[in-house]
Amino acid sequence: MSEPHRFDRGHTDDLMSFLAASPSPYHAVASAAERLEKAGFRQVSETDAWDMEPAADAADAGVTVSAAGSGGRYVLRGGAIVAWYVPEGAAPHTPFRIVGAHTDSPNLRVKPQPDTGAHGWRQVAVEIYGGPLLNSWLDRDLGLSGRLTLRDGSTRLVNVDRPLMRVPQLAIHLDRSVSAEGLKLDKQRHILPIWGLGNDVREGDLIAFLEEEAGLGAGQVTGWDLMTHSVEAPAHLGRDKELVAGPRMDNLLSVHAGVAALTAVAGSDLDCIPVLAAFDHEENGSQSDTGADGPLLGSVLERSVFARGGSFEDRARAFAGTVCLSSDTGHAVHPNYAERHDPTHLPRVNGGPILKVNVNNRYATDGSGRAVFAAACEKANVPFQSFVSNNSMPCGTTIGPITAARHGIKTVDIGVAILSMHSARELCGADDPHLLANALVAFLQG
Repeated sequence: MSEPHRFDRGHTDDLMSFLAASPSPYHAVASAAERLEKAGFRQVSETDAWDMEPAADAADAGVTVSAAGSGGRYVLRGGAIVAWYVPEGAAPHTPFRIVGAHTDSPNLRVKPQPDTGAHGWRQVAVEIYGGPLLNSWLDRDLGLSGRLTLRDGSTRLVNVDRPLMRVPQLAIHLDRSVSAEGLKLDKQRHILPIWGLGNDVREGDLIAFLEEEAGLGAGQVTGWDLMTHSVEAPAHLGRDKELVAGPRMDNLLSVHAGVAALTAVAGSDLDCIPVLAAFDHEENGSQSDTGADGPLLGSVLERSVFARGGSFEDRARAFAGTVCLSSDTGHAVHPNYAERHDPTHLPRVNGGPILKVNVNNRYATDGSGRAVFAAACEKANVPFQSFVSNNSMPCGTTIGPITAARHGIKTVDIGVAILSMHSARELCGADDPHLLANALVAFLQG
């Protein structure tokens, strides 16, 4: 087996570029697909038959790409992507090695009737997506990004990546108790961004503006999935630049590492089929056609088995031997709130990826799963840490238990420890992203 590229700090620099290019889940999967294409992967359509003979020079000839045969393939659906590499001669019952992640992050999303305002201010009506730290969105220059759906049913990505909106905080002179009693925000009244001046609310104004930004004609847009993002670029932080501050690390850090690891092992002589599954809607429960609780992953894996001439028995054998690493960010010990963490499990940034454990199945890791991850880290010469929640505090969850229960796949929850999770701008160690990527490479090699 050829030795794949070993990632270093350059991987972290590339992560910063990936974060900046991916302000929405739709942009994230487009960024991932672009990287996969450069590595020789080809998109297949869910509406095509997957048992066709491979098409020679398909990408150049503009013909349908087959899902049968060896090589790299990927499926795009909304804000989700599933990519896999079939080694030459892989049997239909060959097990999968899956890196699971999610593309969405908590933010403010545009309502169906977005144009509003009061007292001479023009504002945008937004709904709160997931569980953001709302105070982190105050007094921050915001752009607008997402997906526009046109009259013909096609979609167009849009990204206004400049200061367009702002949610202004109330001055302390008008809220004297804020420092002593804490900030209290009404989610309906206090989170409306301003984006201009005017005494009249003009219905359709925001969408007309975005049509112009996207180079579309007036009235072409009939649907939209739009969200705010901080326009401040990711940046190294600290005296020795050992930290990275940026948006959407939860969980594009894992998506980026998964893409890097998958493309690194593609072309190798493998005894498994490496897979990246990056889902949307994790932050609100994963229950959608693009979420981990939907049928997307199972459908893609099954169709891959059948496209290679497999039977239901082959599918069952493949799934029984499959392992998934559910990779999502976790909590590094906070120096100002150390008592909120378990006193014997205090993950530090730049200490390597974390193994998440919860005996009540908020995480899917068990002892045998720990052994799988430990072996991958040992092979990659990567240190890892363990994370459990403080018993006195509720534990979050991930796509891990959902994946394990829905597909009957052994699943292990891992990730990178960060600070300020669910903030508009989060913080990680500069070494942890490439340490995670190296561990994922070793795992995907089987």
